Amino acid sequence: MALRGTAKRISGFIKKLALFLFPVFILSLALPSMAPAQVQTRLRVIEASNVGSTIDPSLRDLHGQLGSLFRYTSYRLLRDERLNLSSNQPASIPVHEGRSIEITQVGLQANLVELRVRIRRDGTDLLNTQVRLSPGRTVLIGGPKHGEGVVILALSANF
Repeated sequence: MALRGTAKRISGFIKKLALFLFPVFILSLALPSMAPAQVQTRLRVIEASNVGSTIDPSLRDLHGQLGSLFRYTSYRLLRDERLNLSSNQPASIPVHEGRSIEITQVGLQANLVELRVRIRRDGTDLLNTQVRLSPGRTVLIGGPKHGEGVVILALSANF
């Protein structure tokens, strides 16, 4: 009889444990989907000018887009950065005396990422905009003057 009572207690304990562990198990299945997804982002900082007529070889893939949107004869790559962006976590890239570019992932859907792009000089925004990108696409943003030309940002993302 003592054995039968022990078996009942063990059975009751297992049932209570299962009732506790089942919600924990379900919650653990949901957690990976709730974790913030990272977006691999590439930022190319380009100087565009009418001094000369050279195109940086590393920008050949953008030549058609650059030529159709901007009227410059020379394009030179200043910086090529690859970033892993998490939701609402800004990444800041210093680019030139007191200037920086800040990129923040502000939204992510199945085939669309929304990024906030800010160019700052001494703490003041020179540019503050948001763009939406499909995977593998590139958006070009004309920026402030630089040298004898302007800065153009080429922003692409993979996710």
